[in-house]
Amino acid sequence: MFPFSFNHIALSVKDVNESIEFYQKVLHLIEIKNTASESKTRWLSLNEGKQLHLIPRPNSEIKTNKAVHFALTTSDLDSFITNLKELQIDYSDWLDKPNKVYIRKDGIKQIYFQDPNGYWIEINDDVQ
Repeated sequence: MFPFSFNHIALSVKDVNESIEFYQKVLHLIEIKNTASESKTRWLSLNEGKQLHLIPRPNSEIKTNKAVHFALTTSDLDSFITNLKELQIDYSDWLDKPNKVYIRKDGIKQIYFQDPNGYWIEINDDVQ
C-alpha cells in the first residue's frame, strides 16, 4: 500500500476573482502564494497544509452534480448555517430539500451549497 495523504483540490472557474471572493467571504479561507507557477491560478489554504487551487478557465463549460463535491467539517454547523443565511446563500440537504439539514445513518449532520461556478460543497459536523 502507498502512504498517501490529501494535498489539494483544484477547480476550474470562470472568474477567479469572483471565486476567491466567494471562498474568502463564505468559508473564511486565506489566500496563499501560488508557488508552482506565475500563472493566474490562485491558491487558498484549507489549513493543515491542504489547499484549494482555483484555475481560471473563462471559456470552459463547467458541469456539476451534487455527487461530485468536496466536504469540510466544522464543530459548529449551526453557526455556519446562520452565516449562510446572513450571506443569502441557499443550502439544502442531500435530497435537495431547501434549508434542511441532512442527518446520515451514522448521526453526522450535513448541508450542501454551491459556489459561483456550480461546484457543490458539503459542510458537516464529523469532527473527530
